[in-house]
Amino acid sequence: MTSPAQPTGPSPRVVHIVDEVPELEGVSGLPLLVALEGFLDAGSAGALACRHLVRTGASSPEGGGVVVATFDVDQLHDYRARRPPMTFARDHYEGYDAPRLVVRLLHDTGGSPYLLLHGSEPDIRWEAFCRAVLEVVERFEVALVVSIGSVPMAVPHTRPIAITHHANNPDLLKGTSPWRGELRVPSSAQALLEVRLGEWSHDGQGFVAHVPHYLAQLEYPPASIALLEQVELAARLTIDLTALRELADEREGEIGRYLSANAEVADVVSALEQQYDTFARAEDEGNSLLASDQPLPTGEEIGQQFEQFLAGLEGPDETGGQA
Repeated sequence: MTSPAQPTGPSPRVVHIVDEVPELEGVSGLPLLVALEGFLDAGSAGALACRHLVRTGASSPEGGGVVVATFDVDQLHDYRARRPPMTFARDHYEGYDAPRLVVRLLHDTGGSPYLLLHGSEPDIRWEAFCRAVLEVVERFEVALVVSIGSVPMAVPHTRPIAITHHANNPDLLKGTSPWRGELRVPSSAQALLEVRLGEWSHDGQGFVAHVPHYLAQLEYPPASIALLEQVELAARLTIDLTALRELADEREGEIGRYLSANAEVADVVSALEQQYDTFARAEDEGNSLLASDQPLPTGEEIGQQFEQFLAGLEGPDETGGQA
């Protein structure tokens, strides 16, 4: 892979940065949290985490924080691939939900400031997007960029959320990777950003939560909690997770009630638990992670069983959409 040269100029057509931010005068060493909606957002873990941070991390009671940078989404979004929703009210159109990509200034429960870059993942011009983020990083003297994401995995919801750690600086890693060797995976704007920041001598690390694949289409708060707990450690922030924990308890209760009433689905999840535990024991004993004579249920098999489950949880969410 050819590394691009260090950018020599700003990219004003991609990002607009607020000239003066009184709250940040004399402040340096900020962490920048990145969570983009799209590819790396199984269970809406990142989107749910961002909503929680925006609601609780602002100095005003209304929440929202101060927008310190905005990206020109028209240059980054493929409208035909991801058509934004809008409302047709009897005889006219209204309520167009335009995609946004912004950087907000927020504060943790102790009053420490941090930046949050969130919104739709760019579909195109990834290199221009990375250069624009670099401009934000250097303008606000960001010390560390932390990204969060989530992927669907063949894991049961009854086990702790596993996290994959990654970083462009080995000194940032605080544990042993569960993966062996190399994997070829689809790229993302967040992944490319981490690579480019490393080439431009800026630290970047991230965390990916493993979401049960049969719940990947639902909002899954336990994954959001697991990610934000890692953010607290990496960025040295204190985040009030009370509201998210309440949502997680509600979701776990819904899943438990459904399994109690549907023995066939419960059997499928039980088989996945046995496979997961076999993997865990093998890893603890230093053996192969591949269990013999115990085929892993496929995503299609479990997905078919959970069609009724997903339908049963349909209802208005807090934003007025469908859960």
